[in-house]
Amino acid sequence: MNCVLLNKLNNFLINVHLSRLRHTKHWNPKFKKQRQEKFFKPDVIKRKHNVNGLSEDILHTKMKERGIYPSKPWQESAIYISCTGDVFEPYIPPEGDGKFSSLSTIGAKQNAEYLMKKTKSYQAVMTIKKFEEAFDVIDFANESLDIYIKGHEILARKQKSKLKGFVTEKLFPELFYNLENKTIIWKFIKSLEPARVVHSRCTNLLTDDNIFAQITVRLHTEQILAVYDRFGRLMHGSEILKKNVLEYIVFEKHLSNEYGQWRLHSKIIPSWMPLGQCITKTFVTN
Repeated sequence: MNCVLLNKLNNFLINVHLSRLRHTKHWNPKFKKQRQEKFFKPDVIKRKHNVNGLSEDILHTKMKERGIYPSKPWQESAIYISCTGDVFEPYIPPEGDGKFSSLSTIGAKQNAEYLMKKTKSYQAVMTIKKFEEAFDVIDFANESLDIYIKGHEILARKQKSKLKGFVTEKLFPELFYNLENKTIIWKFIKSLEPARVVHSRCTNLLTDDNIFAQITVRLHTEQILAVYDRFGRLMHGSEILKKNVLEYIVFEKHLSNEYGQWRLHSKIIPSWMPLGQCITKTFVTN
């Protein structure tokens, strides 16, 4: 009996086919080709590969196969200095300028001091003439007044792109620092005195042939200025009231630059000049 059972059990085990429980095929037969393309055999890079004996063309080809960009030669970026950062040897206006007549004692004394300081200015003018043969001090005084008027008119309209042609990169952020949310009305009425060059200097930066020139012009004009805040309320000045303005404006030019031009650079405020009227500010209160 036992022998019969053992024979049946052996026959059953022989006829049993083992089936795999874990399926390796994807359940969805679609997109079979696309699933095959997801896997690729990478090209293993030999770490101890000698590249010294390879030519530049072969090395470039191998780098291109691996998607490696060729190394660029080291080169420092160029620095362009379009203007100076300040006024060098600034002009010191005489106290009471514009109030005394040249025929008075104080006015005659001011003219004598101006002639004593004229030597360095003359040397600077001669340096400018080396780059501009047709340069003339009297003609430049009239030209500076035109630059002054056009620059202020563009500033009042807040045309930043055009203003860069009339002011230096040093003065540009200083002008627009306090102009946010403000409206400016500026008008030039007339010149009370002819524009006059009172000071001129030349200097070099980094190299001896990189020369900048600065000319200080005395402008005594009649102007109208009114400043409105963002709510349209008058903060400073008046559109009706005319005021006499005495200013010492510094113009600068990059002489070494063939395409350089004279631009507004700074304004000299003497220590003896009284402070102007402060602008009232608007605040939000809780």
